[in-house]
Amino acid sequence: MNTPRGTHALCVVGAGAAGLWAAARAASLGVPTLLLEKTRRAGTKVLASGGSRCNLTTTLPADRARELFGREAARFLRPAFRALSPMDVRERFHELGVPTVEAPLEKVFPASQRARDVRDALLRWALDAGAELRLEAGLTGLRPAAGGWQLELASGSSLHASQVILAAGGKSYPRTGTSGEGYGWLRGLGLEVVEPVPALVPLRSPAGWVRELSGIGLQHAEVRVLRDGKRIARRRRPVLFTHRGLSGPGAMDLSEVFARAEANGEPLPELRLDLLPDTDRALLRENLLALAARPGAPGLRRALALGSEPELPRRLVDAVLGQAACPPDLRVHQLEKARRHGIVEALKGLEVPIAGTLGFDLAEVTAGGLALGELDAGTMALGRHPGLYVCGELLDVAGPIGGLNFQAAFATAELAARGVVGRLSV
Repeated sequence: MNTPRGTHALCVVGAGAAGLWAAARAASLGVPTLLLEKTRRAGTKVLASGGSRCNLTTTLPADRARELFGREAARFLRPAFRALSPMDVRERFHELGVPTVEAPLEKVFPASQRARDVRDALLRWALDAGAELRLEAGLTGLRPAAGGWQLELASGSSLHASQVILAAGGKSYPRTGTSGEGYGWLRGLGLEVVEPVPALVPLRSPAGWVRELSGIGLQHAEVRVLRDGKRIARRRRPVLFTHRGLSGPGAMDLSEVFARAEANGEPLPELRLDLLPDTDRALLRENLLALAARPGAPGLRRALALGSEPELPRRLVDAVLGQAACPPDLRVHQLEKARRHGIVEALKGLEVPIAGTLGFDLAEVTAGGLALGELDAGTMALGRHPGLYVCGELLDVAGPIGGLNFQAAFATAELAARGVVGRLSV
């Protein structure tokens, strides 16, 4: 692999999950690799992920995993997930000395439960393979130059590279160093960038009764998002009421819909919670009627607790009664048909007012980014700019909670590294 004197064969920009993997893989395949990181340490976001435990991939098979990214992204990710499946990721970490364990909701963590072990393994792999890491080496711009790319650094110096992999991350968790400069570089090259918005982020609610439920978690709720009465998204995952609104995977997985509406200045959609998704309306009505027929029929609060499985917390029962406009001191046999109907509808579709998201500061990932039509899905190469590759969170790819976004970062980085090798071999 011959490169002109003073020219780096490959520069990888960003030492996060995607950048570390890309640099390690390229260097291990024999490409002299320079890895640039603008902050004082590599993998800061990896260290912060998963509550400092790092949910590094999923137990789902590759095809099922990519389907969760939505139709267009799933199609785009097919070559990447075939090249590096979730099981491949686990095997690579095992080889790097990081055994993994499975957890509920299809999650995979390092057995140590320490994100640092994941970051250290990636960094060690890259350095042992021969990659050079430069910290506090922020990029301010890049442009095509003879035989490759000119990279301008914040220090005032510049570098020349035959090939460049951009893995600078999105805008989520900006305190880890991801502030979104990469989008500007891409736009400056005339590339289409879908407006970035926060994703996997808690939702804000203006309703006092929602905040009063702070601390209540629902393990089996179904979250539904509706626009003009039509369901546009749903997710069955745990939900947590907080002092600001809703959190937990069920709410956060659907947060992009609200963030996109906010960004476009559109009315926000509606959010409803099915508190008892395993119990249909007919059975709920039968349960209430059976309780009403008992001698000494219980009060409404007790009746709803007896009629639900799992049993709902009392504060949440009060919220259901409030939405159904039923006085909590009524006894179940006093319910007329209309109020009984209202209770059932509130249990199956509790309306939770949403005012927006908590923004990039608390977002786990960024939705939006480089439009997928700009890239070769098999190499992550930009057709209009030979020698330039993009991977990781800079792409318009965002999946739900559960290790899927790390999987996408690793898999697209794998293809970018292979793409570099293929081009240098020509």
